[in-house]
Amino acid sequence: MKVFALLISFSSFVFAAPPADLKLVDQWSRMDEFSAARGVRKADAPRPFKRAEPAPELGIDAWLEDNANTGLLVLKGDTILAERYQYGRTDGHRLASASMAKTVLAMLVGIAFHDKKISSLDEKAEVYVPALKGHPYGATSIRHLLTMSSGISFTEDFSGRDDGSKLVRNTVRQMTQGGADTVLEFNRREAPAGTRFKYVSADSQVLGLVLTAAVKQPLAEYLSDRIWRPMGAEANATWLIDKGGYETGFFGLNATLRDYGRFGLLLANYGSLDGRQIIPEAWVRAATTAEAPHLRVGFATANNGYGYQTWLTHRTEPRFAALGFRGQAIMIDPVTKLVVVHTAAWSDGRDRASRGAQFKLFEAIHSKLASQ
Repeated sequence: MKVFALLISFSSFVFAAPPADLKLVDQWSRMDEFSAARGVRKADAPRPFKRAEPAPELGIDAWLEDNANTGLLVLKGDTILAERYQYGRTDGHRLASASMAKTVLAMLVGIAFHDKKISSLDEKAEVYVPALKGHPYGATSIRHLLTMSSGISFTEDFSGRDDGSKLVRNTVRQMTQGGADTVLEFNRREAPAGTRFKYVSADSQVLGLVLTAAVKQPLAEYLSDRIWRPMGAEANATWLIDKGGYETGFFGLNATLRDYGRFGLLLANYGSLDGRQIIPEAWVRAATTAEAPHLRVGFATANNGYGYQTWLTHRTEPRFAALGFRGQAIMIDPVTKLVVVHTAAWSDGRDRASRGAQFKLFEAIHSKLASQ
């Protein structure tokens, strides 16, 4: 497959974007055209952003010369400090979220829990999804699904032969009947639930099925009604669905760069917007805190911790992120209200160097704004 380098123009400044697989870029900005999806409605009156005038010098353009992003947005509160697109992408493209959708899912679970659609986080999945009775996932609590602590045996390296790839085939490629059928083959528990962190996308898939049953509404519609429209989304989004019409809880949301930014800003304000509490504050705080020792920063992974389907990214500060395969990220500091959104289409979906560069950029912007 050929690799291309492009010259991208933004305003009067022209800079070289690094090589990228343009077929992959196209796929990851039109994913809902290649797979079945359900719509997520925009707000009747989109909430506008302000724009910094003049825009501060944050080193964004120099960074983009070496890092392959389809989009990059920097927000400080409700003010856009920088907005860039590469490889022909624009503010009208619905860019794939990959696993950033997991954090969106967790916030919807919090709303349902607050509304008593879910009675307890310690309820078992089978209470809501009877088709999972007798299966290890049926006996797994909502809490342990939220924290990736199910203990279910699952491999996820997207080699094409791993369980993560099987889950994609079972859902968006419609190789099963959908719903509970998508996870039935992941039927061995290798560790007691609640004792260890292991990133398992099937946990999120089951969590999505639980939420769908609890609210008696498709996830895309629930997202429209409870977050997307209330936060003032400017564009319709989509969420991929399986053969049974169930949204893929572990990934598959597609949205514009600025609407990902609106979601990030909502979380930076602990679920509040313009005096209205859209997501319960207590839930956002719980979701962005390690509730058990095995979930703390440096324990869940070498560098990060884990909350409710949300990465914890700093040892001493309350910073957190939604992260996704191939370079997707919403990085959030609720103290300074700094939100940085990355969308990408990395050929190496788990490129550690590129992910590290994203974190370094966030820290550099954070430091620069703090000193101004």
